[in-house]
Amino acid sequence: MLRVAISLILLALCSVTSARSFVTTRPGPIDSFLPTPKLEGAKVCSYTVIIKTSCSSVSYTRDKISIAFGDVYGNEVYVKRLDNPKSKAFEKCSSDTYKINGPCMRDVCYLHLLRQGSDGWKPENVKVYGSSIRSVTFYYNLFLPNGVWYGFDVCNGIANANANAKSSQPITASVAAM
Repeated sequence: MLRVAISLILLALCSVTSARSFVTTRPGPIDSFLPTPKLEGAKVCSYTVIIKTSCSSVSYTRDKISIAFGDVYGNEVYVKRLDNPKSKAFEKCSSDTYKINGPCMRDVCYLHLLRQGSDGWKPENVKVYGSSIRSVTFYYNLFLPNGVWYGFDVCNGIANANANAKSSQPITASVAAM
């Protein structure tokens, strides 16, 4: 019994201090989202975004793909168009990597994608990492609707946890894989 209790405590500690976070709640439409990046006076950090396209997606898309992600404190990175339309980015069964500069933030707690076009596209997952944040992976694995910001927002849970936390260490959302 004591072994089980110790194992559970160690597992809990590892999940809170882990360098990675996996957000696997289901993505959904973000009805009232308007990107509002704030760069004035903000320290600039570099982020790497890796987008893996599902093997069940179209062979490639010429659709315009936008991304926005941010933290619980209102810091946001926004890219109006990630790809070059002639590059055949977002081919099925492939990963595309982007280096993006934006305001420094704590851990990413929301990520939204916007697809505009007629080809269609099915991202499998999006991973974001940088020197100032823990890496986080958002699992989509569905065809994105056209013209709708679609994604994840787990900031409310983090804001509530931070308000109750006694330390300044950021808390990330971590749930079991689907």
